[in-house]
Amino acid sequence: MPLPLVIAIVDDDPEVRDALCDLLLVEGLECRAFESAEAFLGAYSAGVFASVITDLRMAGMSGLKLLASLKAADPSLPVIVVTSFADPQIQQQALERGASAVLIKPVRDVDLLGRLSGLLGEGKKPSDG
Repeated sequence: MPLPLVIAIVDDDPEVRDALCDLLLVEGLECRAFESAEAFLGAYSAGVFASVITDLRMAGMSGLKLLASLKAADPSLPVIVVTSFADPQIQQQALERGASAVLIKPVRDVDLLGRLSGLLGEGKKPSDG
């Protein structure tokens, strides 16, 4: 039996973390939530996470810096950035630093699950929710 897909949620807003984890759990995906980039990096180990969903603007290390750290450690790790700031320049920076997608909050479930499904490949596809 394959190991469950673990998705990391990195966001300093507990309501966002809880909502995203609840959504992923309903889809049969395992979720681990982190309140900061630093907390996530402290728990990070290569090969543990199938994908990361991170906010951009957080207390402490920003999502852009987290993205750079992750891409240096594992360039193939899919990272979805979610942000409340619809600034095209910041979105472009995230994509240039290796984000697989940038979604604007509030993110529609179907949009997030569709992106995640595409990134995880044929092995596990979340439903259309």
